[in-house]
Amino acid sequence: MSLISRTQDLADICARMSKHPYVTVDTEFLRETTFWPKACVIQIASEAEAVAIDALSEDMDLTPFFELMANPALVKVFHAARQDLEIIWHLAKIIPAPLFDTQVAAMVCGYGDQVSYGELAQSICKVTLDKSSRFTDWSRRPLSETQITYALADVTHLRDIYKSLNAQLEKTGRLSWLSDEMASLSSPATYEQHPDLAWQRFKNRARKPRDLALLMELCAWREREAQTKDVPRSRILKDDILIEIALAAPRTPEALGNLRAFPRGMERSRSGQEILVAIEHGLARDAKSLPAIERERRNMSGGATVELLKVLLRQVCERHGVAPKMIATVDDLEAIAQNDRAEVAALTGWRREIFGLKALELKKGRLALTVEKGKVVTLEWRDTASTEPEASN
Repeated sequence: MSLISRTQDLADICARMSKHPYVTVDTEFLRETTFWPKACVIQIASEAEAVAIDALSEDMDLTPFFELMANPALVKVFHAARQDLEIIWHLAKIIPAPLFDTQVAAMVCGYGDQVSYGELAQSICKVTLDKSSRFTDWSRRPLSETQITYALADVTHLRDIYKSLNAQLEKTGRLSWLSDEMASLSSPATYEQHPDLAWQRFKNRARKPRDLALLMELCAWREREAQTKDVPRSRILKDDILIEIALAAPRTPEALGNLRAFPRGMERSRSGQEILVAIEHGLARDAKSLPAIERERRNMSGGATVELLKVLLRQVCERHGVAPKMIATVDDLEAIAQNDRAEVAALTGWRREIFGLKALELKKGRLALTVEKGKVVTLEWRDTASTEPEASN
């Protein structure tokens, strides 16, 4: 096991690994000073070997690695894959497939919400990972043996974690439960950063149509600037300042400069001028063309119903050994509380079968929650006056 820095070595290794049924993959990257993640080291392992790839080496062309990721006969195993996949998409415009994310699989197997790689290594492999290089600067060269060993541990133990979780899913017939999550992770739309959609991160901060219109224009401007300059969004303008500008709607450099948190002197710069142009564009938007402003669902739907749905969700998850986040979020529960036909995952597919239908029955008063021997159980109302509580494991 070692660090490779030449393209030919990578090509030879990828050729060998392509003959195996799966490979495990991880990346070490930096993002503190850039908009796009910067790949520094890429680790891959088959059942026979494991290597770390120096992605910053001048003698390294990552094409063989990307070809391996595009091989449809090979399962690509990641843990918490989203950021790794974002890097691969940004560099090569491909999404590895077929895909297996052990964090998602662990949620289906009852290990809890967003279980860490270290926790799975401890639970499944009975090893405690060395975290001494966790916050290392992966862009600095040369890399030490300690760093390389640390990096490789992220893919070597992943092999046993994958085999264990895959076996559990096959045994319980839940492999298909991963399909929705894997479909989302495998969609390029998940990783594409569209400036015109950047406002959605702040959609709950808009109190009226004018606020929303200005947020849409200002967020799009900041996103384009950050992507073009490849710097973090906060280097262009911090979130709280962006929101303050949208709510205040200043129309002159003086008014812009008088905002409490606005960077001193920026109102006279090119960026200041562009911010004022974005404000004018926002003020000119037709309110009828804007998306509807989302109000606090809890106030609209009644907190009591949502609280009951939370209890039901916990009961269902304990019974089936599934992490709650895998079935529904609080936003999903609030949407269900408002609308029996809410467009949420909890009301479709396998989630509907084990939770969604019960949630609707609870809303209609045809399902009750009670406590039996210290555990929450459900009582389903039938045609007869009496009913038996549903067992909860």
